[in-house]
Amino acid sequence: MHRTLIQPVIRYGYVPLMLLGVNGVAVALAASGASKLWLVGLLLAAIGCSFAAERALPYEQEWNSPAGDGGRDVAHAGVNELLLLVSVGIIPLLAATVTVVDLWPHSWPFALQVLAAVLIADLGITLTHYASHKIGVLWRFHAVHHSIKRFYGFNGLMKHPLHQTLEMSAGVAPLILIGLPLDVASALAVTVAVQLLLQHSNADYRIGPLKYVLALNEGHRFHHLKWAGIGDVNFGLFTLIWDHLLGTFSYDPARRFTSDQLGMAAKPNYPTGYLAQLAEPFRASGSCHTTDAPTDDEVLSAARD
Repeated sequence: MHRTLIQPVIRYGYVPLMLLGVNGVAVALAASGASKLWLVGLLLAAIGCSFAAERALPYEQEWNSPAGDGGRDVAHAGVNELLLLVSVGIIPLLAATVTVVDLWPHSWPFALQVLAAVLIADLGITLTHYASHKIGVLWRFHAVHHSIKRFYGFNGLMKHPLHQTLEMSAGVAPLILIGLPLDVASALAVTVAVQLLLQHSNADYRIGPLKYVLALNEGHRFHHLKWAGIGDVNFGLFTLIWDHLLGTFSYDPARRFTSDQLGMAAKPNYPTGYLAQLAEPFRASGSCHTTDAPTDDEVLSAARD
């Protein structure tokens, strides 16, 4: 009975809790000038909520069980979150040296400033993500993320640190050039982490028509289809606005995803260890093509699944 009651709460309440609740607390903490340790604690709480929701209402039960990838994913998440925090820490130095003109709307309500930062960062990150599927040298590093065979919140943070740095730089650089304040950057860092947890979540939640606008798990699963070309869709981090404009939006309510459809068909034996994944982009074997067209059989298989 308890499980019967909790599942509808997660199905329809988990996303508002994370987007409005967790992000709202992050905005409030950043606006008040609270210690960054409070934001770290909030992020850990968000990760805990992610794991709890996935276990109470999984989309695919199999994806809740580690497949030799648990320690690797923790390592990726730890390193990438540390990089995110370091990048926030150096923003005052960057702002003092590279700000071109202070156009930042300091008079706006703080929450609106964070929303503006989210939308601007979304464009830079989305375009970098799109380019990473088209340019070979970028794909080498982005391929680490696409090697995943199970789709759950924590592996949203599973990225090569150099690619993570590139994406975040593309998102934050325009903001710094126009005078991004440190407290807004702190809130933005939390919203990015929360978004990655939601976007890759194994929780079987629902957001209704918003799935055509917000870049959450229902749409992002299509991005992780293993066939080149077929998975080159839904690049947005926060929204799908730019995908609609780029013509890369895709959604099929009838499709059901399993591990057999995830990963990279062109490179099914991609290294699974953390250090091996860090090294793979620098090896000759890391040059799997970004534009390998799927075979006719693969296209038919993708259409059937």
